[in-house]
Amino acid sequence: MCILGGQKGFKMSKEDIFYLVGKKVLPDVFIGVIEAKRLLKIGKALTVNEAVKMANISRSAFYKYRDWVFPFTEGARGKIITLSLILEDAPGILSKILNTIAKANGNVITINQHVPIHGIAYVTLSIDTNNIEDGANTLIQAIRNSEGVQKIEILAQE
Repeated sequence: MCILGGQKGFKMSKEDIFYLVGKKVLPDVFIGVIEAKRLLKIGKALTVNEAVKMANISRSAFYKYRDWVFPFTEGARGKIITLSLILEDAPGILSKILNTIAKANGNVITINQHVPIHGIAYVTLSIDTNNIEDGANTLIQAIRNSEGVQKIEILAQE
C-alpha cells in the first residue's frame, strides 16, 4: 500500500487530498518511485541516476512524483513504543526479552541499560512495532509474562 497526495512535513492546503491505494492497482511508475527512494535511503544507489535505472523509471517521473508518493508505513502513526523495564539481574533475561520482540516481528531501535544495582537492572527499549501483526499490546503482555521481568511501563508511543 502507499499514500498518494503528500509527504511527511508537507503543509497541506484545503485542495490536498490523500488516497490510500493498494499495490495491485497502483501504476508501475509509482512503485518505481517508491523503490528508487528506498534505494537512495539505504545507500544501494548513490545518485538519483543510479536509483531510477535500478527502479526502471525515468528521472522526470522520479522528480515529478517523489514528493507525492510514499509507502504507507512512512505515514503510519503509532508504530514506535518506548518501554521502561525493571529486570532481575540474571544471565539471559534481557536476551529472552529481545528474542520475544524478534519473534513478534518487532524491531529494537534503541537499548539503554544501566549498571545493575542490588540485583535489579533498569532497561529502556524503543521498539518499532510496525510489522507486529498481533499488535503492541500483545507484545507488551508477552514481555510482562517473561521470566525475570519485575515491572514494565510504557514511556512513550509515537
